[in-house]
Amino acid sequence: MPLPTQTVRFGPFQLDLRAAELQHNGTKIKLPEQPFQILAELVAHPGEVVTREELRQRLWRSDTFVDFDHGLNTAVKRLRELLGDSAEDPRYIETLPRHGYRLMVPVEKPEPFASPIFRAFLRRRKTWLAVSVLIIAAVVAGVLSRQRLIELFRPVKVESLAVLPLENLSGNPEEEYFADGMTEALITELGKVSALRVISRQSVMQYKGTTKPVPQIAQELRVDAVVEGSALRTGQKVRITTQLVQANPERHLWSESYERDLSDVITLQREVTHAIVREISVTLTPQERVSVSAARTVNPDAYEDYLKGLFYWSQRTPESLRKSAEYFQQSIAKDPSYAPAYASLAEFFQVSSQYGVLTSKESLPKAKAAAMKALALDDSLAEAHAALADALGEDYDWKAAEAEYRRALELNPGSARVHYLYSLGFLTPLGRHAEAIAEMQRAQELDPLSLIISANLGTTFMLDRQFDQAIQQCRRTLEMDPHFVPARGALALAYEGKGMLEETIREMQKVLADSYAPQTVSQLARAYALAGKRAEALKVMAELNQLSGRAYVSSYDVATVYVALGENDRAFAELEHAYDEHSERLIWLGVDWRFDDLHSDPRFQSLLRRMNLPQRGSEATGRK
Repeated sequence: MPLPTQTVRFGPFQLDLRAAELQHNGTKIKLPEQPFQILAELVAHPGEVVTREELRQRLWRSDTFVDFDHGLNTAVKRLRELLGDSAEDPRYIETLPRHGYRLMVPVEKPEPFASPIFRAFLRRRKTWLAVSVLIIAAVVAGVLSRQRLIELFRPVKVESLAVLPLENLSGNPEEEYFADGMTEALITELGKVSALRVISRQSVMQYKGTTKPVPQIAQELRVDAVVEGSALRTGQKVRITTQLVQANPERHLWSESYERDLSDVITLQREVTHAIVREISVTLTPQERVSVSAARTVNPDAYEDYLKGLFYWSQRTPESLRKSAEYFQQSIAKDPSYAPAYASLAEFFQVSSQYGVLTSKESLPKAKAAAMKALALDDSLAEAHAALADALGEDYDWKAAEAEYRRALELNPGSARVHYLYSLGFLTPLGRHAEAIAEMQRAQELDPLSLIISANLGTTFMLDRQFDQAIQQCRRTLEMDPHFVPARGALALAYEGKGMLEETIREMQKVLADSYAPQTVSQLARAYALAGKRAEALKVMAELNQLSGRAYVSSYDVATVYVALGENDRAFAELEHAYDEHSERLIWLGVDWRFDDLHSDPRFQSLLRRMNLPQRGSEATGRK
């Protein structure tokens, strides 16, 4: 039981048990309900073990259907954050694994008076005093804290949220793929709701294992609420516990635990989505009601392989991409009707040439075939429509590509990846720069900590010849990660666009210190050529030729160097080769200012016609 006194002290803290108020050296600290109840129990028994079962009985009624272990762990973690304590090196709260907790510091409390009559008088006096204080406090609160009370009791309005990485309760690090996969599935399901802005996977995964409080995370991601919880797979059973927490003011809105057979995991995910949507009173469109309600069973073994594929896909290295494709193919072999595995395989083929896994000529037809198979099985998959759109764009069928992108955005308006691809793979090549920038900015809103989206926002500015804005955006990206190669490469190109060639060379040399990639080498050779350092340019080109024996070198990149060297015939030969190999960057030919000097050549216009791109005349050669 809690102490009968009103105020106790331990270490530098003072705890008012009646007001549920904690102070640290005179500064008030807001205590959420469950951390307060745990602290009250601990200060009532200083130096003694308070068991987990005792805390369960105090904090959770027997009829409350929640995951007790996760709830208690979360509450204790939050209490430690407020005390400035840690589980690894505790000063105040000691954990006795699988048993309970103990307060490690002495507690100071007022000594009781000896006289029972005086103690009775004191209790009556305290009662009247407490009532008086409460009345005064209510009046003061009404005058000074009206806005705070309004905020606290205002109906919930959540327009943006983040699904934080679900905790892996298995205790086995090799099971992380399952918790991560469940996290991504919930993000995808909630992203289908157009009235919500749902933060994408890449940004939320940076909070895996974090001890940051919910309000801080919400502020960093610019969201109204967060979903957090845990996932556990045991044999053919899966259990997910989730809770919805409003950020400002911080309050618990909803929590629930679900247990299903693994074959019904899709139904489980959509039940969670429905519950969250109901809690925050979001209105669904008729299409969204169908989308978040439709569910099907899945072969458990196929689903497990699919989640493993997603796990390796997210790591984005050549080796991890190869492993992801193997798992997607295994998933398809076990369940040939499982459409998401085909959609993810299409996405793998989409990016494989960028990582040197396959050439564009090899990957393009495979991406298109996998996307079309996915859609034949399930036309509601936004990811499959986006993958098909990207393949159609690389095949220069722009009308069909736009229809697929728009369909993908209808199905999942909250997908940062779809907005990103629509911007860079469709709007930019066609010279629709204002729309391209807006779509990339929308992608960044949905994935604010994504380095690649941030860097490519700089690229969209650069291809619109807004070089100053491109430089600012790339610098912002490099503040997040000074070694992020795509951002530094884009910054170097923006410097080149402004004619700042020494800065271009300096930046490219920094890039080469982190990544000796063919694209980087060709950019340095071009910068030397433009700076009049022909000998240095030819020396780097010789290195590039040697590199082509070990890695894929895009003919498009080589062509940019020959333009700078004034060797236009060789530049056109490389561009024709890029056209034959379906180089993914060739779609930017009409807007890439590095080819301005070729615009008047009939061979350039011929290439644009064959790619169904808008013609570029001499009026496009001026730089902003």
